[in-house]
Formats: sequence, C-alpha cells, structure tokens
Amino acid sequence: MIAPRSLQWRLSLWLGLGMTLLWVATAAVTAQKLRHEMDEVFDSALEETGQRLLPLAVRDVIGRDSDDEPDQSVATMREHNEYFTYVVRDAEGRVLLRSHKADLSVFPPFIGMGFANTPTHRIYSDAALQGTVTISVAEPLARRRAVAWQTLLGLALPLGLLVPVSLIGVWAVVRLSMGPLRRFRSDIEVRGAGDLTPISAEGLPSEIQPNALAVNRLLERLSRTLEAERSFTANSAHELRTPVAAALAQTQRLIIETSDKAARDRAREIEAALHRLSRLSEKLMQLARAEGARLRTTEPTDLAAILKMLVGEMAETADGTDRIKLTLPDGPMLSRIDPDAFAILARNLIENALKHGCRQEPVRVALSADGVLCVANAGPAVAPDLLARLSEPFERGQAQADGAGLGLAIAKTIAAGTGGRIELRSPREGRQDGFEARFFIGG
Repeated sequence: MIAPRSLQWRLSLWLGLGMTLLWVATAAVTAQKLRHEMDEVFDSALEETGQRLLPLAVRDVIGRDSDDEPDQSVATMREHNEYFTYVVRDAEGRVLLRSHKADLSVFPPFIGMGFANTPTHRIYSDAALQGTVTISVAEPLARRRAVAWQTLLGLALPLGLLVPVSLIGVWAVVRLSMGPLRRFRSDIEVRGAGDLTPISAEGLPSEIQPNALAVNRLLERLSRTLEAERSFTANSAHELRTPVAAALAQTQRLIIETSDKAARDRAREIEAALHRLSRLSEKLMQLARAEGARLRTTEPTDLAAILKMLVGEMAETADGTDRIKLTLPDGPMLSRIDPDAFAILARNLIENALKHGCRQEPVRVALSADGVLCVANAGPAVAPDLLARLSEPFERGQAQADGAGLGLAIAKTIAAGTGGRIELRSPREGRQDGFEARFFIGG
C-alpha cells in the first residue's frame, strides 16, 4: 500500500482505518458476548419449558386409563412454528407422550438430567417420580443460529452507516485542523522570487511554529546577504560612472589634440574599452534593480504605450528607423508590472536582437492583447544546448558583437520577479533561422 503524500490524507487515512478497526473489533466482541447471553436466555427458556411441562405430563400419565395406548401425541389447535418439541418416556424408554411434531430420532436415550447437544438440536432433560417419568425438550440449533445472525445483522447495519460517517467526520476535522498549514503553504507559494519578507506564523500548531520561525530566520539572513550583494553591485556600478565618464572625456580630448597616429589609435582603443565599461556598469545597475526592487505596482499600466515610446526612442539611435518593426494591439494592454522594469526588460531584448540579428532584416517587436511580448530577429539558428545557457549572466555564446552577456539575464530576472517567464526559441516560429524571445507577462 502506497501512503498518500498529503499529510492531511495520511492523518485521515490512518485515523479512519484505526477507527474502523476499533469499531469492527468492538462489534466482534459485542457479537460474541451477545451470542453467549442469547444462549443463556435460550437455555433458560428451554429449561423453563421442560419444568413446566413435566408436572402436566405426570398428571396426564397418572390419570390415563391402563387400556390407553402408551404413546400419545398432543394435538395442536392451529398450525404454528413449533421451535420446542418434547417427548415424555417411562423408565424403560417407552414414549408416553410427545408433541405433535416431535421427531423421535432427534431425542437420544435419557442418561440424566440437564443439557445435551446433538448435531442438530439442543436438548434439556428432566425426571420425576424417582426417574420413572422423564421428559426431553429439544430446540433446533439452526433457529439459534438464525436468531444470532439476525441480531448480528441488526448490529452491523448501523455500524455500516456509522463507519462512513465517521470517516467523513475524521476527514473534515483533519482538514479544518490543517487550515493554518495550508495558509502557511499558500503564503510561501504566492510570493515572488524576490520577496523575502517574514511569513506569518499566526494560528500554526505548536509543532509547526518552530519550523515557521526557522524559515523566517533563514529568509532574514538571505535578505541581508542578498541586499548586501545588490548594494555592492549597484554602488560599485554607480561609483564607476563618474571616473569612467571622466576618463572617457580625457581620452576623447587626447584623440582630438594628439597628432601622433599611433597614440591616436591607442587612445581610440582606450575609448572603446571605456565605452564597454560604461555599458557594463549600466547593465550591472539594471541587474541590481531587477534583483532588489519591487517589480509590481498597485495600479495597472498600459504597456503598449510604454513599448511604443521605447521603440520610438531606440529607433532614433538605431541604424535607421526600418531596423525595428513594431506591432501593437488595438487597445491598451494593462498590467501591474512596474513601468521602469518593463522598459528595462523590453530594451534589453530589443538591444540583444539589434546587436546579434541580421542587419538585412528588421527586428520585429510585437505585443499581443493577451500579454505576450515577442522580439524576433533574423540570423543563424542557435544550437539547443547553447540556447539553454543564453539567459545565464555573462553568457554570450558564439556572438561576435560587443556585449556583456547580461541582457537576457536581466530580462529573465525581471520576468521571474513579476510572475512572468521568458521563453527563447531558435529558429524563430515559421522560419528555419533566426532567434526569438517571448516574455509572457504575469498577472
């Protein structure tokens, strides 16, 4: 037997089985005791019948004429179920009197007063006149068994109704008692990946409260650790911006002022490295925001308007407005995702497509009314094993274009923090080549 995985069902199952076995054992003991008591009642009735009939039989025998036949059957006034039959005999065993349905083969020879059993009957024997007149009263054992089964059936029917009702009652009580545990589990399940606030342990059983407190302490330690890492990343990236900008300005001035071609070429290499460092610091700041900030708002925002504004801004810096083709739904696309977080996610997906896509075909950006943002670009298909790693930080695959390998990681982090998900496909849908990123917007 495989035990259910649910604690609620385990408790209900074992408590129900235990209660059922207890009821069955109690019923069996009760039935055995009842059978014993019934046998005593039947024996008492059998004995009482014999002792009542014996004086009447003696009087009938004494008052009988000597010419009468010794074996006389007592007639009955009407037909009825005759459970007791009797035989009156003399000292030599001759039948003096018997009931009208008495079967003489049922009655063994008289050997003494008291009870005796045959394979089919329970017999009580008694004697009078110093043993010269004896009586034997027989009762079928089948009748006793029939009465016992009827009594047992009458006991089992209510029990058959009581056991299911008890099982339902046990399940209901266990379910009611498990309510705080279900609420505790739901509080953990519904929170986002970045929510490390303490979980309410109110109403939990005393056996579970230590676990809840341990979870909250763990969440607190994780929160402090992650906050320290995010603060370090954000502060480092922020502090780098000023010296990088100053170094970049000095390098650009050096390029303008120097007349030495070798120095100018080296200065341009330094300028390119400083640009990469500036972009990296910006991406690190975005990643810190994606991991630490609250990514959902209380009021819904029209994401279609934000995406239109973002694409318009990026088209001005791209190589011509034809590089981005935007498709928006007919009406607003409302969501509670933070507008800045959505803009960062969409910008990173579009920048990734512009950098690594084929320049002969535009990047297609589409937002559907059911909450799916799709960014697709042409280019060579990505191998499945590499596709699975592309959303990891600093994973650039086999790309030749400049980049830090953080764009898809930032998008994935924001998607997870908002309750959505990122899906990467290559080749893109309906084509043999290209790359496609889809953001399924949560809630």
